[in-house]
Amino acid sequence: MDVILLFFLGALIGKYLFPLHFQPVLEKLLMFFTLCLIFAMGVQLGQRENFFAELSSVGMESLLFFLLPTLGSIFVVYPFSRIVFPNLKKKEEK
Repeated sequence: MDVILLFFLGALIGKYLFPLHFQPVLEKLLMFFTLCLIFAMGVQLGQRENFFAELSSVGMESLLFFLLPTLGSIFVVYPFSRIVFPNLKKKEEK
């Protein structure tokens, strides 16, 4: 729940505190920090002693952990981003 609240807070701060001309810089920062997060998660998983043995036994849980956030992103985040960033729609039409 904390992650969702932080997401909405960040979206609102981005909409009202950062002018549109900062968008290219913010996109690069977002990509950098997202890659850092993925890297840190990989390091954390790689340090587990039985990671590869556990990986083969997880099966359906792994699929659900992939599928649910993906569907959540499509059906929640995408429409929300259209509301918060209405100019994005105009840029794609050009």
